[in-house]
Amino acid sequence: MVTTPVTSITFEEYLTYDDGTGFHYELVDGRLELMNPPTIEHFLIVDFLDTLLKAEIKRLSLHWLCFRESGVRTGRNKSRLTDLSVVTLEQAKELIDKSAVFQSPPLLIVEVVSPDSVKRDYRYKRSEYAALEVAEYWIVDPLTAQITVLLLEEGLYEEKVFTGNQQIVSQTFPEIAIAVDLVLSSGNL
Repeated sequence: MVTTPVTSITFEEYLTYDDGTGFHYELVDGRLELMNPPTIEHFLIVDFLDTLLKAEIKRLSLHWLCFRESGVRTGRNKSRLTDLSVVTLEQAKELIDKSAVFQSPPLLIVEVVSPDSVKRDYRYKRSEYAALEVAEYWIVDPLTAQITVLLLEEGLYEEKVFTGNQQIVSQTFPEIAIAVDLVLSSGNL
């Protein structure tokens, strides 16, 4: 993770920031932090989960949407990019002609861990998403072959770690029956 030369930027400036490089940034305490491009494994896992969640949303006829790399405002001058976010149709309508940075909590956020994001996904995003009151947060970790599902209880996350052939238990998608091994193996070619 690299911090750009821009010394300070507001959330409002972040929403329209474009340095012409095509790189993606998160806003952390008024500083732009460059996000490294994901690995192919990362892309494949995100694609698998995106397809799975969209199919479940469609099957249940929910008025929800699943987005890749949308933003979520987590503080005054702080915004994170998510691997996947599930939001209501109403939340999406509020941003139809604006930058896709949600200021209200998504129903579910999924992050896929990479070597440079371990601390960010497990520590910083965990506390920021809890403060924003994101009800459910998944940390999909191919490095440790586990998926952590965090459910918000009285302002703090209660966690359940799933490994191997254990099926993920989701509060947002209670009927999904998918084993950790299948999710992680989706990252293989």
